Amino acid sequence: MEDDPGTLPLDGITVVALEQAVAAPIATRHLADMGARVIKVERVGEGDFARNYDDAVFGEASHFVWLNRGKESFCVDLKSEEGRDAVLRLIAGADVFVQNLAPDAASRLGFGTEALRAEHAELIVANMSGYGTAGPRRERKAYDMLVQAETGMISVTGTPETATKTGVPVSDIAAGMYALTSILSALFRRERTGVGAQIDVSMFDATTEWLGHPMYMKMYADRQIPRAGLGHAAIVPYDAYPTRDGNILIGVQNDRGWRQLVTEVFSRPELAEHPRYATNMLRVQHRAEVDALVAEETKKFTLAALDQALADAGIPAAEMNDMGGLIDHPQLKERDRWRQVGSEVGQISAVLPPMTFADVEMRMGDIPALGEHTDRILGELGCSAADIAAMRAAGVVG
Repeated sequence: MEDDPGTLPLDGITVVALEQAVAAPIATRHLADMGARVIKVERVGEGDFARNYDDAVFGEASHFVWLNRGKESFCVDLKSEEGRDAVLRLIAGADVFVQNLAPDAASRLGFGTEALRAEHAELIVANMSGYGTAGPRRERKAYDMLVQAETGMISVTGTPETATKTGVPVSDIAAGMYALTSILSALFRRERTGVGAQIDVSMFDATTEWLGHPMYMKMYADRQIPRAGLGHAAIVPYDAYPTRDGNILIGVQNDRGWRQLVTEVFSRPELAEHPRYATNMLRVQHRAEVDALVAEETKKFTLAALDQALADAGIPAAEMNDMGGLIDHPQLKERDRWRQVGSEVGQISAVLPPMTFADVEMRMGDIPALGEHTDRILGELGCSAADIAAMRAAGVVG
């Protein structure tokens, strides 16, 4: 479906992003997908350090490709007065300013929230941090893994023997998603009131929110949720089980599901009301017995046959894919979820954003080269070709 000009949700919104790594870029990339103009301010020479994490995508970094399509790269030296002035002029014409620099760094550069909103009451400023604006950890560096450790995420992730972080940066992503929803809410409120907003989102707070279940179990039942690998600490059977030719994950959510599993799939009706297995709480108490019993039954099936039998009985189950399985997944292919986006190294495959509007497809713009849009943006700010050449010669822009 071609974009219908003017119908993208954020058409006409301008965002200036002083961002790096994952947390802020994932928020602003979704804003770009929804039609906003996102101007990404990058360092002269280096740019967002995520550009150099790897070279997996035809020489480009996979994180950067994932998180920065549809943005404009404005490369400027923020240590220079001219560079800072250019960014301030950009912000003056923007609807949203997003930054995830180190604590107080934005203020030291002249981009503090109070100063910006004193000049532009309608501006929405979203500040993203590791641990928030106060507290004993405020000044600490806050990479995703560190926040997962500090919040206790790793205490409930992994196997009984080994705590692990998640395979993707969930603390970064959680913070980015809360920033995104906050910015959208602030834009909606501004439509009614004309007033902007100051938004503060921390990785620590976002991850804490996601840990509500294990946190309340500890607070009120004094129970530390155990690490259960692929299993579930509070539900049984919920794990990977063997078949003749592979493994399948089965997740029985309630006692009705247990009865369906043992009667309709395993043909073992005597297990439905067994005094040790009839309820989920009983099955959790006898986890090892239940898992062994289920595994004994699943080994009688091929993977394909069991997958179909579980589906026919309405039992939640899933194949255990790797990334190759995801890339080739029929759920993506048959729903036409893949698109091509441009970059300086050619066309790159990307999956459509999760937000699916019936009347318009989200915009999936090109991945910007470092400083690709600098001259054009400076021209919009009123700089002449000679001005731009002088700034480049002085190292102010790149």
